[in-house]
Amino acid sequence: MERSTPMLIGELSRRTGVTPRLLRYYESQGLLTATRAPNGYRRYPDGSELTVRKIRILLDAGLTTEDIKNVLPCTREIRDNETVFDWCDSLRTLLDQELAAMDNQLGSLQRTRDTLAGYLNQAEHR
Repeated sequence: MERSTPMLIGELSRRTGVTPRLLRYYESQGLLTATRAPNGYRRYPDGSELTVRKIRILLDAGLTTEDIKNVLPCTREIRDNETVFDWCDSLRTLLDQELAAMDNQLGSLQRTRDTLAGYLNQAEHR
């Protein structure tokens, strides 16, 4: 349940399980916004808890913070621990590019694995 008043960084940290240091990092990356109280403390607006949860899910999916900055405006909610998207124009392109990059990495890893397995195979037949 979201709060109706801004919360301080410690409370946001407790509610999300994300360290204050990471929350400040998300803010520096433009993923999270905060205002400053007269005493200098960060005050996070309504919706920040949901935003942090979306960020964590997207990071776990392998997206970079730069990608998340572009994708976050296209997110709507979290359902069954997955982010639900509004399909923005750039979202499909970004995700297609990420999948293609992962496929290339997987192909490279498979070739490396096959090479190493071949070496071991040679050793076994000597």
